[in-house]
Amino acid sequence: MTPEERDALAGEYVLGTLDAREAARVRALMETDRDLAAAVAEWEARLAPLQSLAPPEAPPPGLWARIAEGLDPAPTIRRWRFPWPAFGMGASAVAAGLAAVLLLRPAPEPALMTVLLTSQDQPAWLVESARGELRLAALNLPPVAPDRVMELWALPQGATAPTSLGLVPEGGRMVVTPRTVRPEPGMLIEITLEPPGGSPIGRPTGPILFIGRLQAAAGS
Repeated sequence: MTPEERDALAGEYVLGTLDAREAARVRALMETDRDLAAAVAEWEARLAPLQSLAPPEAPPPGLWARIAEGLDPAPTIRRWRFPWPAFGMGASAVAAGLAAVLLLRPAPEPALMTVLLTSQDQPAWLVESARGELRLAALNLPPVAPDRVMELWALPQGATAPTSLGLVPEGGRMVVTPRTVRPEPGMLIEITLEPPGGSPIGRPTGPILFIGRLQAAAGS
């Protein structure tokens, strides 16, 4: 093999475009061909940083069953590989494309949570935020006067006024997707007492009943 062919073969091996038989042949060659082994190591070092940009994700339920059902019971084996003369640039293009996909892929938002406390520091509500949603659940649903409602608010750090996230349902559970604020560590979550229909002026008018600050959930 020429140096160009050896580098291209190493690139195909690391990128996983070789079939099982060809990959086994490359592994056997690396035992005696130090230049090929060095080329493979160079390709692995070149692409290794990309792995950290794509956190592992579990496949959706039933994926493997759907794959198995779609397989031809007697498939025709066809070898596929890049043309050797063009692979020198082709492998680099594949690597660059993979890097672009991983870099443009948005990083997953950290899971956040807080427990809203009463003025006596008693836990009353659990607030969780993940995938852009904010979930509220009552730990001890308080009574509310018939002529009053509870309203949920978010106050990001540095903001001068909280943003309403809606009225709290009577059942004490709600899921909202904030449009104008993004859940983030340090954000204050408040529940105030308001007139029917909520605050008429876009900011709290009644007392703050419960308050807490979003923090990273354990393990996130």
